[in-house]
Amino acid sequence: MEDHDAGAGAPEVGVSRGLPTPSGQASPSTGRYGRQVQPRSGNGQAGDTSHDHKGQNGPHQNGKPKKRRKRRRGRKVFARDEARPLAVGASVPAAGETPAARPPQPAAYVPPPSAPATSPRPGQGARTPPPLQELPVFAALDLGTNNCRLLVAVPTRHGQFRVIDAFSRIVRLGEGLTANGRLGDAAMDRAVEALKICGDKLRNRKVRKARLIATEACRTAANGVEFLERVEREAGLKLEIIDRQTEARLAVSGCGSLVERDTQGVVLFDIGGGSSEIALIDLTGQRSPRLANHIVSWTSLPVGVVSLAERFGGRTVTRDIFGAMVEDVAMRLRAFDGRDRLSHLLSSPKFHLLGTSGTVTTLAGVHLDLERYDRRRVDGLWMDRDSVDRMVEKLVGWDFQQRVANPCIGADRADLVLAGCAILEAIRAVWPSERLRVADRGLREGILSELMADDGVWRNSGRGRA
Repeated sequence: MEDHDAGAGAPEVGVSRGLPTPSGQASPSTGRYGRQVQPRSGNGQAGDTSHDHKGQNGPHQNGKPKKRRKRRRGRKVFARDEARPLAVGASVPAAGETPAARPPQPAAYVPPPSAPATSPRPGQGARTPPPLQELPVFAALDLGTNNCRLLVAVPTRHGQFRVIDAFSRIVRLGEGLTANGRLGDAAMDRAVEALKICGDKLRNRKVRKARLIATEACRTAANGVEFLERVEREAGLKLEIIDRQTEARLAVSGCGSLVERDTQGVVLFDIGGGSSEIALIDLTGQRSPRLANHIVSWTSLPVGVVSLAERFGGRTVTRDIFGAMVEDVAMRLRAFDGRDRLSHLLSSPKFHLLGTSGTVTTLAGVHLDLERYDRRRVDGLWMDRDSVDRMVEKLVGWDFQQRVANPCIGADRADLVLAGCAILEAIRAVWPSERLRVADRGLREGILSELMADDGVWRNSGRGRA
């Protein structure tokens, strides 16, 4: 069972896939949306074709690149154009792959580089970033109640990074935990198999720093520590069980770039499988580079999509059952003492909700009527209050098979999505907002951001600074 987040169906280590043609094969000459794309040479510019054309290096003649003139110590020399090193953040094509067949990487991690504001001064050369393979590698793994997720990334422009490998799989580690208080054998087997894949990926990289975390399922299960000892023996990975406050902080750290500069207040929530983290963020004062520094109150509800669906049922959900799920979560929120810390901002147009979870990304995919889930279109999407209302109402009105048939839900989420919607509705009732921003990112991105910041890679490189 594969998850549909950023790491879904990630290729093997060091390999990227192209967009499939209708026959299932990548086409070297056709780009996105059916446009013809010229093959690219090693320097990133359009390669030579059968027709003469003028490009950045002038016209080509007789199929050979034109010689370019260089001055060196007062005499004229000629040199042919050669392949240039890949720029920072560029992906290395797999053997036999043409760059034209590669899909663009998610803009959430590395926006297109901007042109320099000014030309280099006389006698100064432009700064040449190091090749991709020379950048330090960082990794983050999140083993949750429902998913096992891995990201491997390198730092790029200041405060940003590029994902070079990823993995995500629905393992349902917390299946049966609500009833039994223990992790089941089948669930642990699924998780260990996924973690073995993650271990292989990490061992094939020269990772400078990594953080591997486990959350609610391992936190609450009577055999959680015993399970992690098994993981260390069989997968070669030593996972750390983090507390709920750390989980909330990492979720906030992972979404910092989605909070715009003029924002005054945000309620960020992460609806997980076994718990739901909520952080209230006040930005009316001087803003710190770390969004987590502005958390004024937070809570972690011991309820998530798996635990709520197991208690109320996930396949057949009537409107009465859905209402009972909403009330269950609302009762827990009423016990949250810090829920009013942003009451002075709730009516401001510069206040909004920010959701990072499979629930909100699924709602966004249904809202966009996607034929298949597309992270690039979902991550960062704004939804207004009426749109969220309509999507929740639509899902509540669907039966189990209709939910399965939707490409953004599928069989793996069909019995969990309404539990997630119930948690979302309880949150919206406490913090009503005209806008909800959708984030297909979370703990792993927060881990990577903190690892890179603490290591000083952005500070030392100076890249991306004004």
